[in-house]
Amino acid sequence: MQIAQGKQVTLHFALKLNDGQVVDSTFEKEPATLVVGDGNLPEGFESLLVGLETGAKQSFVIPPEQAFAQKNPNNIQEVKRRDFGPDMELEVGLMVSFADANGAELPGVIKDVQDDVVVVDFNHPLAGEELTFDVEIIQVSDPQ
Repeated sequence: MQIAQGKQVTLHFALKLNDGQVVDSTFEKEPATLVVGDGNLPEGFESLLVGLETGAKQSFVIPPEQAFAQKNPNNIQEVKRRDFGPDMELEVGLMVSFADANGAELPGVIKDVQDDVVVVDFNHPLAGEELTFDVEIIQVSDPQ
């Protein structure tokens, strides 16, 4: 059975940066199971799986546009220092969580801390990165 929209897929995967650093992998643990089209994988990743069958092993190089997009300079915001708790220790690289206009969680990474302003990058941490996506398809089936 081939992978197609709506099919359940059990797979091992590894996501790597250009320098070979592994960002995420299931190869050393339990495989992941998902239904194609359920939103668990970005569309650019899912489209690469379509047509693969049980037992297939593939490696794909994914440009930023098909993965987590290019960095958007508009997603780097200055936030007033007073908007953070007075006891909160802010340092470059710290991930903080905000609520967007709809109340959904919006993570950001602190890029700079000044006296009155904190610069926060709301781009996805992998935005702008070309990624290698290694997959091994364990099973393809109809959803349970």
